[in-house]
Amino acid sequence: MVHWKKRINISWIVITVLILAACVQRDPVEQVHKEEEKASPDVVKIGFSMDTLEEERWVRDRDLFKQAVEDLGAEVEITEARGNDALQVLQAETLISQGIDVLVIVPYNAEAAAAIVQKAHRAGIKVVSYDRLVKNADIDLYVSFDNERVGEIQAKALTERVPKGKYVYIGGADTDYNAHLMKKGVFSVLDSLIDQGDIQIVYDQWTDNWLPGNAYSNMKEALTANHNKIDAVIAANDATAGMALKALEEAGLEGKVPIAGQDAELAAAQRIVRGTQTMTVYKPINTLAREAASLAIALAKDEYIDTDKKINNGKIEVPSVLLEPIAVNRDNLDRTIIADGFHSREDVYK
Repeated sequence: MVHWKKRINISWIVITVLILAACVQRDPVEQVHKEEEKASPDVVKIGFSMDTLEEERWVRDRDLFKQAVEDLGAEVEITEARGNDALQVLQAETLISQGIDVLVIVPYNAEAAAAIVQKAHRAGIKVVSYDRLVKNADIDLYVSFDNERVGEIQAKALTERVPKGKYVYIGGADTDYNAHLMKKGVFSVLDSLIDQGDIQIVYDQWTDNWLPGNAYSNMKEALTANHNKIDAVIAANDATAGMALKALEEAGLEGKVPIAGQDAELAAAQRIVRGTQTMTVYKPINTLAREAASLAIALAKDEYIDTDKKINNGKIEVPSVLLEPIAVNRDNLDRTIIADGFHSREDVYK
């Protein structure tokens, strides 16, 4: 009798275990779905390869782009090449190996960055050129401001102030295709006045690596070569404009020679208030960062991007989204960069 009871108890234990196992066993279809979800996460991961963070402008780009990506529910990994094309290639390779879905790049060297595009495409990763165009590469998308228009705005602002005279042009880095586009825009305005003999270009030089110290040397050379007889200066950005002004100050010409810059940096806005810099070109970076983040995520999801603009980069006609830059001077400074919250009124006018 005892053995019979033990057999009954063991049988019930076995049946109970089988019932519990059946209860916890997952539906096969549900299990497949779970595994697919685990293998294909929905979160888009973006790699952002930046040339430098030396200038105020690029620090803003980094922070605004990161915020925009995260606001859209994606992730971003950011690298800075510190003005070194070999380091930028190495960092891009690291981003690619980390399994990013799309690469956004601000190239240090427009030509050398073509190698990065090739490496990304071999890994099945699309590439967005951010504000600076990569040359001779199959870029998937270019997002920037209209850089030729930047140059046009600068030249028009100065020719209204100085319709005749000796002009100095201090460009950006020769390795930056944007610097060439801006120069093209500048001379599209100046050429007719040069042909008429109203304007003389007495100095025209690139600024190696965009380094302000090189712009200072350029301006010193221009002043020496022309015995300080300079009537206007067009500088590729506000950092180079600031160092051109330093050379002018040393020559006793502070506030006497109109200067154009670009980027609406705080120091430039303060110089405009003081009357030592004539104007800058404001490119609403928040708009650029958000547009680039949205488009990068769309590319990662293989969504259609509607743009009828194309820019030739030496190899292909690159689909492009070009935003409109804004001229800023003493008259509209409050209505532009301050109204947008780009700089506070207190900081600008202190």
